[in-house]
Amino acid sequence: MSTENKKKHCLFSSMMARLWLIMMALVIFTIVLMWVIQILVLERNYTKVAIEGIQERLEPVEEQLNSEDLADNDQLIPYLSKTINGKLMIVDSEGRLEAIYSYGHQLDIDEDEKNIKPWQNIRDSEEYQSILDGESFSREVRERSQLISYEIGIPVLYNGEKEYIILTQNFTELNQVLDMNRRQLIFFSVLLMIASAILAHILSRKFTKPIHIIKGTVDDLAKGDLTAVPNLKLNDEVGQLADSVEELSRALRRVDDLRKEVIANVSHELRSPLALIGGYAEMVRDIHWKDEEKRTEDLNLIIRESKRMSEMVNDILDYSQLQTGYLQLKKEWYNLYEIVESEIMFCEPSAREYGIQLRFVSDETEIPVYVDALKMSQVIRNLLYNALNHTENKKEIIVSLKTGEDGCLVEVKNPGNPIPEEERELIWERYQRSQHQAGRREGTGLGLSIVSTILKAHGMTYGVDYQDQMTVFWFRTLKNEEEK
Repeated sequence: MSTENKKKHCLFSSMMARLWLIMMALVIFTIVLMWVIQILVLERNYTKVAIEGIQERLEPVEEQLNSEDLADNDQLIPYLSKTINGKLMIVDSEGRLEAIYSYGHQLDIDEDEKNIKPWQNIRDSEEYQSILDGESFSREVRERSQLISYEIGIPVLYNGEKEYIILTQNFTELNQVLDMNRRQLIFFSVLLMIASAILAHILSRKFTKPIHIIKGTVDDLAKGDLTAVPNLKLNDEVGQLADSVEELSRALRRVDDLRKEVIANVSHELRSPLALIGGYAEMVRDIHWKDEEKRTEDLNLIIRESKRMSEMVNDILDYSQLQTGYLQLKKEWYNLYEIVESEIMFCEPSAREYGIQLRFVSDETEIPVYVDALKMSQVIRNLLYNALNHTENKKEIIVSLKTGEDGCLVEVKNPGNPIPEEERELIWERYQRSQHQAGRREGTGLGLSIVSTILKAHGMTYGVDYQDQMTVFWFRTLKNEEEK
């Protein structure tokens, strides 16, 4: 594509140019419509009204023309020539012009050739035969679709003989008025085009300016400037778009903060077990390799820390797969009571280490649910780890199951200070840790984000409340009818 073609393509592909062209197209359509109405409707209506006016003025004397001798009423012919605001011609039965009247006065047809020109036009027309045959006629004389004159031929009696009168009205004055209207319409059309072009340019620039600002903001965000915002206050769809971009900027800043926290947390979480594994492995190799009791203790610690690292990697993989939709739930019918009981037993050793008691309360021991048992176990385990991390030593954590018509309510309660309202939505995001934790780090830091993702995948509702000086994490399973 040549440089000139590229410039043309760029010009017409811009929104401002397209808006300008659209508005100008509307203006041109309006002007064309005005001309169509002027020529095809108004001008035709003017001539139609003028012709109907002639016919209406002839109606009062029509009976006299058909029954009386014009010579008996010397005022009738001048009256007729005045009525039509044109010329009245009297023609004998042989088709010869006898006299011409104009506005009540008889004209000299021998001295002024201009006076007999209308008669010459009639004599050269097809209607001349109607005159010879003594038949009435009417015709419109046009030049280039413009009405020049209107003629009416009527057979009458004059001095006892059959004569013929022709009434003709010239539309020169009406055409002059119509021509003036057209010239004025041309002037106003040009003026409207110029004014519309300027106004369309101003409006298109005003409309596209906030869009350019929003585009610049998005470009800055794409380049990594996550503080960029449009700063537009508009109460329309463009304003809503600006608000969305501003919300996107805040979300990207939060994602960036989360990214930094992910790196920091993962680095910290992996560094500690790696350091322990490396240190105790060296200790086993260099010092305790002969002491069976110490060697076993060191190897157990290495195994425990390696399992913790494995859990973190698995949690990260599970979370990523659930978020991207690659990991599909494998649902079957299971007993929720057994799933919860099993996870409580799994977490009891960690709870005993801190002197924390786990109490399990359920109104039924058979609670069928249609779930992915492995993923649901992760949910319970992560909620328990979260409760352990936020419970002081020698306190009690309560796990309760309450069945009802709308499903089973699962609650994990731990004593402690309430989670601030502004943090209750954030805690479900990955690597978010509430600032009031008790200092322990059971789990991998992805616990609540995995809980949220799995419960959403199951279509379950969940949340966190504060009741009776206890933080309550809860979720509700679906009814059996819905699960089927």
